[in-house]
Amino acid sequence: MKTDIHTLSHQDLITWFETHEMAPFRAEQVRRWIYAEQADSFEEMTNIKKEIRVLLAEHFTIPRLAVATVENSKDGSCKFLFQLPDGNRVESVLLPERTHDTLCISSQVGCAQGCAFCLTSHLGFIRNLTAGEIIAQVRDIKHVLGKENILTNIVFMGMGEPLANYENVRIALETLTDNKAGLGFSPRKVTVSTAGLVPRMLDLGTDTKAQIAVSLNAVDNETRDKLMPINRKYPIETLLSACWSIPMASRKKITFEYILMKGVNDSEADALALARLLKPSRAKINLIPFNPHHGCDLDRPEEAVTLKFQNLLLNRNFTTNVRQSKGTDISAACGQLQAKMNAP
Repeated sequence: MKTDIHTLSHQDLITWFETHEMAPFRAEQVRRWIYAEQADSFEEMTNIKKEIRVLLAEHFTIPRLAVATVENSKDGSCKFLFQLPDGNRVESVLLPERTHDTLCISSQVGCAQGCAFCLTSHLGFIRNLTAGEIIAQVRDIKHVLGKENILTNIVFMGMGEPLANYENVRIALETLTDNKAGLGFSPRKVTVSTAGLVPRMLDLGTDTKAQIAVSLNAVDNETRDKLMPINRKYPIETLLSACWSIPMASRKKITFEYILMKGVNDSEADALALARLLKPSRAKINLIPFNPHHGCDLDRPEEAVTLKFQNLLLNRNFTTNVRQSKGTDISAACGQLQAKMNAP
């Protein structure tokens, strides 16, 4: 069996060349062809000796993900449904911003977290994506967009809990942020969102320079237990203690995501409790009005309620944004990904 070369870190490829008694600089050459030049075969790598190209082709592949469907939203968002070699499917969403594009990518097929507000949880957990499958979502969409693309931001907010697939996500982050022989994204523009897998949060802060976003969504354990089963293992006090322990630059802030659900966590009392809860921290708060989906009895708050919640936090000196979800008409918004026709 040949190996998907995307799954190798830069150091892994250096080691492979050294094992085959070849110069380690070849690793950077090969990776630049794959990620900067979007090469589909080793034969295209014309500054590498033919015998080396043949050897590489004997051991590795440079696969692309099969595109099952592409859906375009009226707001400009674009949802890609990728079919994996085993028949399973995952979704990635391209989100247009005023000056740049953001790509939301998946880290697992399905998800084991069981969050009440998320459609992906209905699938249950099927399997982890490989590092290659994570990287390929970005590489392939950049290929579709062409050299004039303005894709600058990557968010691990698609299907799955990234920190439950930690090693593959870590390897993918290395390639995504490698500006010499990878995809060259700034670590400041790459964000990993977690439901609160506490043991891996510290690892992420130590092993990578990626930004972290914590999906909080409640101010008390009773409510969060109902919304997010992970809270029973890592309650709010444990989660926040881990947040404050993550090594950060002096001006860096942790982002807390708070999905507003009508009559559940959107009251004035909830806003004031959230301010008290996060008061000691350098916190940025993203408010996300709930995106309704089939089979869920939760609802979206009125816009006036959302704005009042935001103002209560702004008045207490928190950086607070209301994230206007895009792609709702194609089920591409936060919490709506399910990879239709997912098949084992």
